[in-house]
Amino acid sequence: MDQESGAASPDALQWKGYYKNLLLLAYQSFGVVYGDLATSPLYVYKSTFSGRLHNYQSEEVVFGAFSLVFWTFTLIPLLKYVLVVLAADDNGEGGTFALYSLLCRHAKLSLLPNQQAADEELSTYYGTRMTRSISSPLKRFLEKHKRLRTCLLLIVLFGACMVIGDGILTPAISVLSSISGLQVPLKGLHDREVVIISCVVLVGLFALQHRGTHKVAFLFAPIVILWLLCIAILGVYNIFRWNHEIYRALSPHYIVKFFRLTGKDGWISLGGILLSITGTEALFADLGHFTASSIRLAFISLIYPCLVLQYMGQAAFLSMNRNDAPTSFYDSIPRHVFWPVFVIATLAAIVGSQAVISATFSIVKQCHALGCFPRVKVVHTSRWIYGQIYIPEINWILMVLCLAVTIGFRDTTLIGNAYGIACMTVMFITTWLMALIIIFVWHKNLVLAFLFLFFFGSIEVLYLSSSLMKVPQGGWAPLALSLVFMFIMYVWHYGTRRKYLYDLQNKVSMKWILTLGPSLGIVRVPGIGLIYTELVTGVPSIFSHFVTNLPAFHQVLVFVCVKSVPVPYVPDDERYLIGRIGPRNYRMYRCIVRYGYKDVQKDDENFEDQLVLSIAKFIEMEAEDLASASSSSYDPSNEGRMAVIRTSELSCNTIMMKDEDETIGDENSITVRSSRSETLQSLQSVYEQESPGISRRRRVRFELPPPQANYMDPQVRDELNALIDAKHAGVAYIMGHSYVKARRNSSFVKKFVIDVAYSFLRKNCRGPSVALHIPHISLIEVGMIYYV
Repeated sequence: MDQESGAASPDALQWKGYYKNLLLLAYQSFGVVYGDLATSPLYVYKSTFSGRLHNYQSEEVVFGAFSLVFWTFTLIPLLKYVLVVLAADDNGEGGTFALYSLLCRHAKLSLLPNQQAADEELSTYYGTRMTRSISSPLKRFLEKHKRLRTCLLLIVLFGACMVIGDGILTPAISVLSSISGLQVPLKGLHDREVVIISCVVLVGLFALQHRGTHKVAFLFAPIVILWLLCIAILGVYNIFRWNHEIYRALSPHYIVKFFRLTGKDGWISLGGILLSITGTEALFADLGHFTASSIRLAFISLIYPCLVLQYMGQAAFLSMNRNDAPTSFYDSIPRHVFWPVFVIATLAAIVGSQAVISATFSIVKQCHALGCFPRVKVVHTSRWIYGQIYIPEINWILMVLCLAVTIGFRDTTLIGNAYGIACMTVMFITTWLMALIIIFVWHKNLVLAFLFLFFFGSIEVLYLSSSLMKVPQGGWAPLALSLVFMFIMYVWHYGTRRKYLYDLQNKVSMKWILTLGPSLGIVRVPGIGLIYTELVTGVPSIFSHFVTNLPAFHQVLVFVCVKSVPVPYVPDDERYLIGRIGPRNYRMYRCIVRYGYKDVQKDDENFEDQLVLSIAKFIEMEAEDLASASSSSYDPSNEGRMAVIRTSELSCNTIMMKDEDETIGDENSITVRSSRSETLQSLQSVYEQESPGISRRRRVRFELPPPQANYMDPQVRDELNALIDAKHAGVAYIMGHSYVKARRNSSFVKKFVIDVAYSFLRKNCRGPSVALHIPHISLIEVGMIYYV
């Protein structure tokens, strides 16, 4: 049949779908990425002219201030971030930790020696545009010196702490700036009342965090777009209403005039100018929810022109009304449209604050995944949007600190001084990390990296030095907060690393296990024992502690290691690594469950079933390899070899899985499950309710096909039968309840860090069994003291 003449070609349909998706993502990015950046006009000129610069009452000074805002906004957000930094994504993810993750994968810069060669086979390890690492003198120099790698980690943690500081300062300055606009029509409204109203709004904002952003996310983008169009129209109005000559300030010549007239006072005022680019880091940090193309499209098409017009119009107003700098934005609004603009400004401030708070949750989650933050409760707030999380402990800490900043400072100028230091520090750290990315990941010339670092680093150092001059006037706040959070992060990382190194250096020798025999010197009872450890190779020292303290051990033992890999996401198909420990008749295996730093570990009800299927698949794969190698004897050199078990291939297993639905007619009925083992003698009771009074539980039973239906090596069949019988007998989770203490000959500082600080954090954070979603009724804990 002939094709219709009007039918579109497949390429045209593909491009149409691409552009439709691009426009949709660009539209959604307004509400998530640009809320903070779009609300900067509320306080930029107020902070700029708050100090001694207020004494310079000339048009050229106002023109020079706008010229600084324009060129800063052009060079940093547009040139650096939109055109360069967005290209350094880590499999679509952005942010400080994404850059650090890229560096750790292309150079051995991580402090934890738990990297395994199999991780490099992950499809997300090198990314689509990245190539494998190439040796260079600078790379070898950094890898050789541990102190330099420690400094790099400290710098990254300091940047993460500054981002957490943004989560405290952004809601305070945004909400306080918008609410302060009430003082323009209501002349009798005092600062105290403004602070009280702002605190009420802030409490409501943090109190609603547990509901998640997805339920109101559809309102975010329209609010920000309406706000951008509104301020752009106001900018054009003020240009023609007050001073249309402001366009001449686009020339950088006015920057030279500005510093010639103001001198040192102009340099100090740069702390207010840089507030025009606060929120720029969100362009890169929120890259994971969108694409680089959509963020670029949104910025170039609407963000950049609207904000430039607003800053230009506000400068035109100030050039004729120089005494109105403290409330220049609201004073420049025509009286008959004041209240609609005020409402939109308040809503935009809330949207901007919401985006930064959500980003703070994400940063804390990434810190925890890399072993740099205590275990906290992570709650998914959206069933459809992956990565939307809520952390209750962090939320209430942010709220208390945000209220303390609002009540303590009561002035957006002081908060702006603190805010500027936090934002510029993160940008400066990003510049340094990008220089290393250019060398190690992109494999570009060292000169190109130096030019990037010198050009943007010089601009940022100029602004950062100006901000540091305002440390006594509020600038100390982010530094103090960052030092506190950084101390917590480093103490946790140091304690975790020392404990890991202890396990690594005191592994149980395979020779000792072989001397115990297949029974391990104790009674082996039916069931599967999952022994949780942090080691990816070898047997941890706590295993010998288990053997000497437990009267019996399970027939099948699996050493489970939940490991964070320096990639944003690990595909479900590549999550499990399975290996064997010891000879076949020992029935000991290893399972490594890999997660990326953006992955969220969920309570997987099918983990036990998937684990059994994965081990069964490994047994079959191993048998095939041994058959091809014509050898069936145990080789100690094979210890540590792992196989990636793809979940998509588990359906092809020889082992069969039958589903049984257990129907419960009474909503108050109790189901008694089979006992874990003869030794443990624990019965699991499950209380099930459902509104109609009927509940269904998915129950699985494994079977092997009869010998006549499928020929199988007798040893393989025996091992699979033992695995199935053990699964039907029950699964127990075995963990070490560890206490970490410093050695007696340790220094005072080390004893304080380990015995006081790290011990306090371990006692007050979530337990490992809770974080790993281990059922409490199936948990066995054995205490052990680590002297590090």
